[in-house]
Amino acid sequence: MAHTVSKLTESKKIKDRWYADFDTGESLEVGLSVIADHSLFTGRVYTDEEFAALKADVSRLGARARALRLLGVRAMSRRELIDRLTEKGESQEDAAGAADYLESVGYLDDARYAGSVVRHYAQKGYGVARIRQELFRRGVPRELWEAALEELPEDTETIDALVDRRLHGEKPDKKELKRLADMLLRRGFSWGEIKSALSRYDFSEGMEDE
Repeated sequence: MAHTVSKLTESKKIKDRWYADFDTGESLEVGLSVIADHSLFTGRVYTDEEFAALKADVSRLGARARALRLLGVRAMSRRELIDRLTEKGESQEDAAGAADYLESVGYLDDARYAGSVVRHYAQKGYGVARIRQELFRRGVPRELWEAALEELPEDTETIDALVDRRLHGEKPDKKELKRLADMLLRRGFSWGEIKSALSRYDFSEGMEDE
């Protein structure tokens, strides 16, 4: 079956973007690289094999462009990026290919991303357990966790800063002490770490082990 380009129209809104219409009723959104690589012009006739190759290139490059836009909004892990791309309609093959390409040029780096996740949540005052949950939730490979977690400050520094900020040096009553302990647990600190921190402030008396 032949596929003939019936019209090639430049987009009025997107720079270097064109729309190729075919006599079969199909329409493709293409960039200048595709036009050049496939010698695309009005009246050009493609065989089924050539048309399939053209569509595959359009799809592959479209996934790359979408991946770059997503990473421009925020950093992601490889798994997050592939999931977002497939959610937006890209094929699994094109999504993985886009991730491979962006890794090869340094735009996508799970080790670098793991470090940024650890630093972000450490600065917000979260403990190791909570940070591990975030690394898992964001699809960071487990083999990268330990190296990233080496960037954490000592837990005593983090938890003491949180207690200082919460209490302003004042001795809490039992109700406030319970709220403080619950907050620290939610932030990923162990009960042992919490007990040690509170003991340093000499107001852990009366707290019961869970």
